[in-house]
Amino acid sequence: MSIDHAFLSLEELDKLLKEDVPYFDLTTFVLGIGPQAGQITFASREKIVLCGTEEVCRLLQKYNVTIQHSLASGSLVMPGTTFLEAEGLAQNLHLVWKVCQNIFEYTSGIATRTRTLVDLAKDVNPAISVVTTRKVFPGTKALAVKAVLAGGAMPHRLGLSETVLIFPNHLAFLGGLEGFLQLITEVKQKCQEKKICVEVESLEDARQALKAGVEIIQFDKLDKIELEKAVEELKSLDERVQIAAAGGINQANVQAFAATGVDILVTTAPYFGLPADIAVKIQAGPKT
Repeated sequence: MSIDHAFLSLEELDKLLKEDVPYFDLTTFVLGIGPQAGQITFASREKIVLCGTEEVCRLLQKYNVTIQHSLASGSLVMPGTTFLEAEGLAQNLHLVWKVCQNIFEYTSGIATRTRTLVDLAKDVNPAISVVTTRKVFPGTKALAVKAVLAGGAMPHRLGLSETVLIFPNHLAFLGGLEGFLQLITEVKQKCQEKKICVEVESLEDARQALKAGVEIIQFDKLDKIELEKAVEELKSLDERVQIAAAGGINQANVQAFAATGVDILVTTAPYFGLPADIAVKIQAGPKT
């Protein structure tokens, strides 16, 4: 899936650069090479789903670096492939190259892991949705969301303002599930554009929630065998219900969970792992 626009503003990109270059590039300054023309290339050392191109290009262009060639976020990049080439003054290339590399490596790592999960799940159930949680490293949400989209998944919820997802922690203030179900008509009237999702801890709770009109039932860390039984029973009661599985879903077990018949797999796994391995080369002179 191509994502051809930037998720970070110039102001946000400048903040990233300020962390790396608080005042000036001392090394380039003392060597006196800043005014020389140069070129920069980015290539992958491994097969990746690329992400971050649009942010990198925006940052390069701000510092008068001319983009010669680039691939969009979401592109599948094979080992050894150069996916971005640009030309500019040495002082500007050295100023931004590490921030650009970091953006590429971390977002492409997430995008690649996401694509792997999506491909594995859809190989078992083509209609299944893979969605990712809000458990991102603080301060990285915009880039993490972009990487998830580039990898072919969707965010589970972008924030508390977006969806109605009722957890046991909410039910504790309502006297349990039964207390909430007494309010469900009122809740639905307040937010008629939204589906109501409730995370349940047992099949019996799921039955009650479904009977009361809950549209999405979410199970957390339910055993795969029990989950399969729950899906079969709940779908027999109402084929329109959507069932989500959350808790510990990763590359090792995603196909087993997809085979249970659930509609949605909720995962945090793409956020955790090694960054992509990106090679950066800066050379003197324009490309010939």
